[in-house]
Amino acid sequence: MKKIQKICCIGAGYVGGPTMAVIADKCRDIQVTVVDVNQDRINEWNSEDLSQLPVYEPGLDELILRNRNNNLFFSTDIDKAIDEADMIFISVNTPTKTYGIGKGKAADLKYIELCARQIAKVAKSDKIVIEKSTLPVRTASAIKNILQNTNNGVSFQILSNPEFLAEGTAINDLTYPDRVLIGGDIHTEEGKQAIDLLSQIYQSWVPQEKILTTNIWSSELSKLTANAFLAQRISSINAISALCEATEADVTEVSRAIGFDSRIGPKFLNASVGFGGSCFQKDILNLVYISRSYHLDEVADYWEHVILMNDYQKRRFAEKIIKTLYNTVNDKKIALLGWAFKKDTNDTRESAAIYVADYLLNEQALLSVYDPKVTEGQIFTDVNRLGTRTEKENEQRLQVHNEIYDTVKGTHAIAVLTEWDEFIDFDWKRIYESMEKPAFVFDGRNILNASKMKALGFIYHGIGK
Repeated sequence: MKKIQKICCIGAGYVGGPTMAVIADKCRDIQVTVVDVNQDRINEWNSEDLSQLPVYEPGLDELILRNRNNNLFFSTDIDKAIDEADMIFISVNTPTKTYGIGKGKAADLKYIELCARQIAKVAKSDKIVIEKSTLPVRTASAIKNILQNTNNGVSFQILSNPEFLAEGTAINDLTYPDRVLIGGDIHTEEGKQAIDLLSQIYQSWVPQEKILTTNIWSSELSKLTANAFLAQRISSINAISALCEATEADVTEVSRAIGFDSRIGPKFLNASVGFGGSCFQKDILNLVYISRSYHLDEVADYWEHVILMNDYQKRRFAEKIIKTLYNTVNDKKIALLGWAFKKDTNDTRESAAIYVADYLLNEQALLSVYDPKVTEGQIFTDVNRLGTRTEKENEQRLQVHNEIYDTVKGTHAIAVLTEWDEFIDFDWKRIYESMEKPAFVFDGRNILNASKMKALGFIYHGIGK
């Protein structure tokens, strides 16, 4: 069996960058090259200033410093990397379609197909091609069809190796994974050999019993299903949070009580303003679309309601702010603490903060935003992308600050939208004194001490309280 000497990863984003950094760190005898068409992104990966890395993940900068330009490289020379590689990971974006058939639900696979066609065009030797992006079931068949019809004598094996990392803990998740899933052609010797070669790479640091092999379609569906189940738990507890607020129950106590049940467990049972990120909504919508395409409408309806509940929770949170502030936020200054979809990442994709901000801007509120890792440019990009108002209107009503006390000065209310640890340790007495009175806090993550906040004089509202 041949040994893998060179790996190419197409796509230098939130999955490709951290995943390849860990592989390079654990497999020093393998040359790993991460390629991308975006020159600015590659420049950031190659920057001497590690604070300029395009992806913020705790521990990632150390891996980059240790391995970059030793056996880890970042480049825009995609053809060269493909040509030299024994194994190619496809880790490009698969957003939800915004046009045509399946608009709003189906995955847009144009980048995947472009990768497959580029590999087919460039490759002169046998390759193992690995789906790392989250893809709909049977995408591998399409990739295989493109690659095997090149008529250039090159042999390709297609594997599915979905990522199960969580942003904010990606390096730990990659280093100590619950499982590694490899799907391939388990009925041919060539397919089994490709699976074994990828498995050997992971066995450099992952126990063999945690490496699961399946057929390729089971692997593709397992990723979508895992994210759907996790999102379902969040929507379930958020649904209960609304009931708690109506009945004066406490969702934290309910969550703790049911989490002690070994059949349920405590994870993903924290009520919040709603889930975000690049995966949950996209993957559930994909599952809905696939189900409908097979005429499984009841299955599609079931999963679609996970999304509807998440949308309801974001809208409910914004409406509570408006209602509590005497049914008008017109020209009232409201501070939003946090813009990233979760702590310890600079990723804002589908962040609840974007939609809460949009609801409040629709009511003519003045917003003041602070996030320790998200840039002002990204915040305005997110709001402008919705197309609800003109860019000029957004600039007139939304300000971004680099310092917390500037953010909250003169505000009528504060909304906590990301669970950054530093928010807990702010000088809340100083914050209270700088605000208009009465001073409201809407804790969309339930991270603040309610009794302490009330003792300081705040009118405090948590989720499900």
